Amino acid sequence: MTTASRTSRRLRLALPAAAAAVALLLSGCTANDSLAAQYRSGSGQNYIAGDGSVSEYAAGNRGEPVSFSGKLIDGTTVSDKDYAGKVLVVNFWYAGCPPCRVEAPDLEALSKKYAAQGVGFLGVNLYDTASTAESFEKDKGVTYPSVLDRDTGSVLLAFSKTVPPKATPTTLVIDKDGRVAARILGAIPDRSILDTLISDAVAEH
Repeated sequence: MTTASRTSRRLRLALPAAAAAVALLLSGCTANDSLAAQYRSGSGQNYIAGDGSVSEYAAGNRGEPVSFSGKLIDGTTVSDKDYAGKVLVVNFWYAGCPPCRVEAPDLEALSKKYAAQGVGFLGVNLYDTASTAESFEKDKGVTYPSVLDRDTGSVLLAFSKTVPPKATPTTLVIDKDGRVAARILGAIPDRSILDTLISDAVAEH
């Protein structure tokens, strides 16, 4: 069985459990997080979300490496070169996005799990000021860096072939060659699904 087949099989097994897991996750949102509560209620107000679909791309169909550059919240410049030869998880978010608030703990947990394996995590904040983004990160305990992309849109543009401009959140797994290996369009259905996508990318050559 090929790696792609094993991954697909593992994801098929994981997806039926994902709905139940998401329900449990949402029920655990803090009562004072009104945006997360709004998302839990299913009202869908004030944001445009993806459909939660998980897409994998075979190594031969990943296209060219993606080059990007942007400034982090602290003003430091970051680019694809900082992650050369490493697996990178890129998450597009903003503080007023209810599903972004819900999935933040899962992303943080996975960033810690894979830190020893050299996997990078990078947020791309699409709309917020530095102070708003920093407040979100402090509230949710997010420790990996984020680019502030609202003024230039340069990082979103770099990934425009893969990331619809209004589907937030979107999470990408970038392989060691800098190519998009997988995409989750919308909130992460379950931590184990993203975990599988990352571990498979780590295992490649």
